[in-house]
Amino acid sequence: MAVAKLITYGKKLLLPHSDSSKLDTELLICFVIDKPRSFLLTWPEHKLSADELAHFAKLMQRRFQGEPIAYIVEMREFWSLPLQVSPATLIPRPDTEVLVEQVLNDHQDENSSRLSCLDLGTGTGAIALALASERPLWQIEAIDFSHEAVALAKRNATNLALEQVSIYQSDWFNEVAHDKRFDIIVSNPPYIDENDHHLNEGDVKYEPKTALVASDNGLADIKVIAKRALDFLKPGGVLYLEHGFEQSLAVQQVLIDLAYCEIRTIKDYNDNDRITRACSV
Repeated sequence: MAVAKLITYGKKLLLPHSDSSKLDTELLICFVIDKPRSFLLTWPEHKLSADELAHFAKLMQRRFQGEPIAYIVEMREFWSLPLQVSPATLIPRPDTEVLVEQVLNDHQDENSSRLSCLDLGTGTGAIALALASERPLWQIEAIDFSHEAVALAKRNATNLALEQVSIYQSDWFNEVAHDKRFDIIVSNPPYIDENDHHLNEGDVKYEPKTALVASDNGLADIKVIAKRALDFLKPGGVLYLEHGFEQSLAVQQVLIDLAYCEIRTIKDYNDNDRITRACSV
């Protein structure tokens, strides 16, 4: 079957199960034939071999059952960087790019050329590697509780030639050197309440719950990070936290109670409260 007809077939098949059925189909075809998406436009009459069609059918069945496309093709682009992903980590999302944008915008003067940054719960390494790609002189450390996530983030760093980022295993700050002080601490921590119905919907139901769920209405890890970050931030250092779109006031109150200053919440691309930043005194 030619590529063009295969795309039409896949789009119709996945339409009830995906809001990006055409894109999903194209990505699966490209994964099978090991070609960029531009190839599909240039060669719509290209025919897959019998083995390629069989492989494509198996992948389509996985997507039909709801498995995230990123886990199937083992890749997701973030900040224009191709990142390997696995079920051991969250799938990087566009809204998290808002955090990267905010950090870069806040620290773009000449004095920021050699800042130090800590990424807590790095997962695929998305945030740390995006920052490193834009600020090669920054001293960036990235940690994760999961050994599998650490191994994956290290592979991504190697693949992207961003090995200046120090990636290691740590339960939040536990393995971070006690004498370290950072200009910037960033985190996309677990912030979904354990009873939230969204945990059973879409891609989220396939992602690791340990990277998604937090007790205390989703605020438990945010509270731990905010409190302990004060011991690791330089005076005037900035903490950036991604959180749920209904959590901004609660997160701000956590930061107020800990005597942070210059607290501000930034909206994501859908105009939802998503990132809150604050400075240590």
